[in-house]
Amino acid sequence: MTIPIWIYAVVAGIVISALMAIKTGREERQVEMESIEREGEVYIKRLEEEKEKRDELRATGE
Repeated sequence: MTIPIWIYAVVAGIVISALMAIKTGREERQVEMESIEREGEVYIKRLEEEKEKRDELRATGE
């Protein structure tokens, strides 16, 4: 009993599709993490600037 060639093609297509889905998922997670890190850095910078402003106001008010 022989297996038709088109079945091999379908199986190969499924495997390639799965590998591409995994690769794309990893890339999307990496891009998302980089974006989150950049947003976090901006937030921390804003907090530090606000703290400096408060410290300056306290120093001038004393």
